[in-house]
Amino acid sequence: MAEVTLTIGDRRHNVTCRDGEEAQLRRLGEMLDQRWPSANRASGGLNAERTMLLVALMLADSLDAAENRPAADGGPSPVLLNRLADRLEGIADALEKPAADA
Repeated sequence: MAEVTLTIGDRRHNVTCRDGEEAQLRRLGEMLDQRWPSANRASGGLNAERTMLLVALMLADSLDAAENRPAADGGPSPVLLNRLADRLEGIADALEKPAADA
């Protein structure tokens, strides 16, 4: 296992990860750190826990927007298509079960 030190805001966090995943973990830590100043202002600088919650909400909002954004060709997003496919498979599985199992 590898250990990476992430600096988010003014705090350092030691995080373990699998060998070879250090660069990805640093990149993710940088994403958090980039949003820290805005979240810190929004939280009034009251405490780090609330600020980190706001950072998480900012990232979740960005992820939600990306997942629901139409594809470049104007069609539905790949994430939406995968969700629909999973639901359709679940429905098909339920319909294929014999009535006795229901």
